[in-house]
Amino acid sequence: MEERTEEGHTQENGGSDCAARQPRTSPCTSLRMFLVALSFAYFAKALSGSYMKSTITQLERRFDIPSYLIGVIDGSFEIGNLLVIAFVSYFGAKLHRPKIIAVGCVLMSIGTFIIALPHFIIGRYEFETSVRWVVNSTLNPSPCRPDSLANLTEDGTLPQVPASGCEGESNLSMWIYVLLGNVLRGIGETPVQPLGISYIDDFATEENAALYVGCVQTISVVGPVFGYLLGSLCAKIYVDIGFVKMETITITPSDSRWVGAWWLGYLIAGVITLLSAIPFWFLPRSLPVSRPEVPEKCTPEQTSFIKGSPLLKHKYSADEHTSFIEMAKDFIPTLRTLLAHPVYLVYLCVTIIQLNSLIGMVTYKPKYIEQHFRQSASKANFLMGVINIPAVALGMFSGGLLMKRLKLNIMGAAKFAFGTSLIGYILSLFFLAMSCENAKVAGVTLSYDNIEKISYDKHPLFTDCNSKCVCSSSDWDPVCGENGITYVSPCLAGCTTSAGSGKNTVFSNCSCVGVAGNYTASTGHCPQKDDCDRMFPYFLALSVITSFIISLGGTPGYMLLIRCIKPQLKSLALGFHALATRTLAGIPAPIYFGAIIDTTCLKWGQKRCGGIGACRIYNTTAYRIAYLGLTLSLRTISFIICIPGFILLSRQLKEEERSAIHGALRNGGTELEVLRKEELVISNSDQPHHPSENSTDRQTRL
Repeated sequence: MEERTEEGHTQENGGSDCAARQPRTSPCTSLRMFLVALSFAYFAKALSGSYMKSTITQLERRFDIPSYLIGVIDGSFEIGNLLVIAFVSYFGAKLHRPKIIAVGCVLMSIGTFIIALPHFIIGRYEFETSVRWVVNSTLNPSPCRPDSLANLTEDGTLPQVPASGCEGESNLSMWIYVLLGNVLRGIGETPVQPLGISYIDDFATEENAALYVGCVQTISVVGPVFGYLLGSLCAKIYVDIGFVKMETITITPSDSRWVGAWWLGYLIAGVITLLSAIPFWFLPRSLPVSRPEVPEKCTPEQTSFIKGSPLLKHKYSADEHTSFIEMAKDFIPTLRTLLAHPVYLVYLCVTIIQLNSLIGMVTYKPKYIEQHFRQSASKANFLMGVINIPAVALGMFSGGLLMKRLKLNIMGAAKFAFGTSLIGYILSLFFLAMSCENAKVAGVTLSYDNIEKISYDKHPLFTDCNSKCVCSSSDWDPVCGENGITYVSPCLAGCTTSAGSGKNTVFSNCSCVGVAGNYTASTGHCPQKDDCDRMFPYFLALSVITSFIISLGGTPGYMLLIRCIKPQLKSLALGFHALATRTLAGIPAPIYFGAIIDTTCLKWGQKRCGGIGACRIYNTTAYRIAYLGLTLSLRTISFIICIPGFILLSRQLKEEERSAIHGALRNGGTELEVLRKEELVISNSDQPHHPSENSTDRQTRL
């Protein structure tokens, strides 16, 4: 008797997914294993994806390509998703979801290895420099060559002669391998999100589903912490480490020509992604759906009534075996039904516009920190991983926890997500006021004649002080003069002699540095100590606060997507949402953000075999306005679209409430009829029963 009481008590009060299940099948353990495996897969894909973004400037410099091409490479991941996501989401929901996710993880790892392949094919990295210093020699060549004046072109510059070995160069650029590998990564990532989230939502209780999704989404944000930290570590290591003598390298990680060991991180990320595939091969296709326990002595009508409980309205059985042809015939009508849903369409439009803003901002944020605040790529990635991303992870988890604690319905979740996004938007406006002056570079941001005032007018690189030197206008080999001004090259600084070797080289008799011509210059940019150093901590603090507040609405917003549609459309809705956002946000956003950033470039590098390379220095004022202005403008548009979205959602909820009331009345009438019939059977029974037992029986059935 005590065992029955304890068992009934457990079934009545158990809030977990395992409360009413048999211990032999242990579905709760399987669900937890799936949750852990999916979290690790999310971690792996997030790590490799964030590492890709952390290597943007490294790839630009290594392959000598502009920002918009980097945007194409970054968007190629979404192109891979676009190729298969609709079919994987629709057909995958009816097949073995864990094994499909496992295949996707294997493809992701292969794609990551392909991205690193060019490093082992292409030659050693040769950065542009106007002077070749001789190691252990007291007689260094003069940067300023007063002879060979006959070789000058009409505009007073050296003719561009292609470097030796260019004839054997392949017409196919090496960055194509990076693009193709990223496409394969996108194909492999396709099943992880829609099939994984729908699997959890199908077999977890409604109360715990939001928390589980919040946990998975939080892990997916923890992945970028390690991705950016890995990017920070690899950015400090020289690209050809182990193949060159480091003492011969004349640049530092803060130099705009420095390229870190970008390939090393992709090898590490590929191994981690491959390991994440293993657990999914051993997980079951489906689990028992959590539902109220059905008493043994129940009529078919009662059983039907209990199984039709509102608690199961979001559960969709994955065990229905349907032929491939039947699924294919049903695809177009199902998709048409989904796209006819007004709330879903508005949600789709809002998230597409907001993701354009988010993806463009996140993709180029490390680059913005590098260029605007003059930080190294390693430090920018480190700050993104240690300060910014944890705030996002905490916000995502807190959002899921708050949704469970506050027991938010669909409308509550929508208002919560909108409110957090609006507060974050208002705080982001303060970024526009955090401005920094550009570096003082003669002939780029300063005139040789007026070195006190920065201006972005077209300044000539050649002037009277370097007119006797035969210099190349395309070289970027900055030196710092004693007057605190950076010059594009020692030749353009008018330096006639040099001493020392490598990073310790000192240039003397620089005619542009001082009037007397006796001033010196050293390698690298001049350190800039101004208000920008004091502004940077405030920028980081505001960035952390806005990231946390905006990410609070991430989980409620995602649960809104799941709950606003019918259960049988859930996998397709998640897949089509991912398809639309990747097509209209993930692919174009990095490209047009990069193209707009390219317009703010002041000095382009030169490819070894001729042609424009990567940008060396930007107009920081124009960069800030273009980068932040575009981000905030897109979010403004999304807020306007939210207004009709709330109206449509309110109408949908009222209609569902009316339908639920009518359905309850119909089911209630049927149940009463069944109970009346049972009472007649009991009253006509030959065996006598005590009145108290009859009363108790009736109450139990009711």
